[in-house]
Amino acid sequence: MTRDGLPLAPIAPPARRQLPLAEDARPIDRRWLPVYCVWELPLRCNLACRHCGSRAGRARPDELTTDEALRVVAELAELQVMEVTLTGGEAYLREDWTQIARAVRDHGMTASMVTAARTLTAERAREARDAGIEAVSVSIDGLEAAHDGLREVDGSYRAAFEAIEHLRAQGIRVSCNTQIGRGNLRDVPVLLERLIDAGVRAWQLQLTVAMGRASDDPVLLIEPFQMLEVLPMVARLKRRTDEAGVRLWPADDIGYFGPYESLLRGMMPRGHLASCGAGRSCIGLEANGDVKGCLSLPTTDYVGGNVRDYPLRDIWERGIAMRFTRERSTSELWGYCQSCYYADTCLAGCSGTSHVLFGRTGNNPLCHHRALELLAAGKRERLVRLEAASGDRPFDHGQFDIVVEDWPEAGLAQARRVAETGEGWLLSS
Repeated sequence: MTRDGLPLAPIAPPARRQLPLAEDARPIDRRWLPVYCVWELPLRCNLACRHCGSRAGRARPDELTTDEALRVVAELAELQVMEVTLTGGEAYLREDWTQIARAVRDHGMTASMVTAARTLTAERAREARDAGIEAVSVSIDGLEAAHDGLREVDGSYRAAFEAIEHLRAQGIRVSCNTQIGRGNLRDVPVLLERLIDAGVRAWQLQLTVAMGRASDDPVLLIEPFQMLEVLPMVARLKRRTDEAGVRLWPADDIGYFGPYESLLRGMMPRGHLASCGAGRSCIGLEANGDVKGCLSLPTTDYVGGNVRDYPLRDIWERGIAMRFTRERSTSELWGYCQSCYYADTCLAGCSGTSHVLFGRTGNNPLCHHRALELLAAGKRERLVRLEAASGDRPFDHGQFDIVVEDWPEAGLAQARRVAETGEGWLLSS
């Protein structure tokens, strides 16, 4: 434990340097450009949340200098990135965070931030405004007991709502993001009412995935069969957010293709979720300059290069690990996803979700359509952890297996009612 009572975070290994790039960029590599970047500005954090995928806490030993970070900002603009979200760790714990945010704005990109807001004071909110940060998403994961339990710091829930007040007072657009896990699932509808009262403009819902500290405690994770209650709940909340003028964003790991898809994602260009956008529409940066197709992907398998070694455009176009979604086909799918009706469109959905469970992409059990199809046959799926994560580095993960079983008789009738009516909860998780 640290002096402030938080679990001791591991010291991240240094970046792997001089990774080989492909000899040439292909036409498809030049066609895709990232419109959105999520940047882990520092790994340092003043929380050590139980569900943190990056095991944030200590700074990386080789984080970018200010001059290096400012060069990266220019290269992001040259790649035609439209928005850069600064996160961490906790972005404002880096001394030059406002300088970097201001550079993002000066290069014509939108600057935003994601924060757990433990110490986002009124002064820091003013600094964010003055630096040109237009929008801030505050992480709130359930009601007070569940949120503080996940953060392992009493008072973090109250601090998050105080931060919303500070940010709104500065004219910054405030949204919220919430991870859905087994312990806070039924808090989420009540939380929405408190967010509406607090004046948030948008709300992103996502699932807790089995990476980092979340993989250490599988009881935090939603079981695949619980998608039967998660998606109807999100649909109910969507109707409420529309009424309240709050924009609800289901994250890419919430899905897929069940009866609520048009309601939840009808505003998207295709009217529904497409396949994983990592390395096509989005890019992720770690604090040491490592580049991934999405920040939420595991480091070991998905770093395409480091900005200290190559220009960012070269990494985007020729980084071998950056290309994995650009020509993905159904031949890469396995398990249930291989034979799914939506296989050629979905391509197993969120890559990070499946990889941190099974060590590879192509089969994603956290899917509403899949849960409904199994329910029709009286079956359900559960996850069983076979191997724990190493616990010694950011974005690590263990190994899970899928168990397919008959629905317990006591819960089957209620599961069918939830699926048919879109109302209620399963009797037992």
